[in-house]
Amino acid sequence: MREHYHEELDDVVDKLVSMTQIVSSMMERATTALLDGQLALAESVIAADDDVDDLNREIETLATDIIALQQPVAGDLRTCISCLRMATTVERAGDLARHVAKTARMRYPERAVPAELESVFREMGQVATKMMTEVGSILAARDVSRVQALELADDRMDDLHRQLFRALLADEWPHGIEAAVDVTLLSRFYERYADHCVSMARRTVYLVTGHRVDEEG
Repeated sequence: MREHYHEELDDVVDKLVSMTQIVSSMMERATTALLDGQLALAESVIAADDDVDDLNREIETLATDIIALQQPVAGDLRTCISCLRMATTVERAGDLARHVAKTARMRYPERAVPAELESVFREMGQVATKMMTEVGSILAARDVSRVQALELADDRMDDLHRQLFRALLADEWPHGIEAAVDVTLLSRFYERYADHCVSMARRTVYLVTGHRVDEEG
């Protein structure tokens, strides 16, 4: 019985790591679809959100059953509760990747991002993708020593977010209101995605150490 119990706990964490892998891939593909005008890729991201939702429900069911039937304490209880919360956070990050893909689909065959801002969004996509991949790796290894690097990556995302707003507010913005709205929303999607990664990392610190860190996202 105890062996099965710990297998179930491990399964909760494994499913959560799988969620981070899917959502990381979603953002990577959504960014490519957005900047390169690949409609099929955008559609694949939108469809993948169902897989994330399914895993979220599986984690919720499994973790809730463990709490109700096994009455875990201490670290095991932290694992269940933290994974429940983190699954919701990853699901929200997946929604943001889907929003990027939907913007790409909405503007196809045109591009939502003006040419001179493509490099900024490409870097935002790279930062976001790496952050979610790193979150999954930190969780799988329980290696909270790597959390600080995520904080620094989030700082870079904030810099890029501000860079886009400076471009939007410049007197010579030539692309009209529709493009300004697209850029504003897209930048926010990436910025919030990064915030969710930081929130995940901080919850992982609590899962591993029992020490609470102020959370965002």
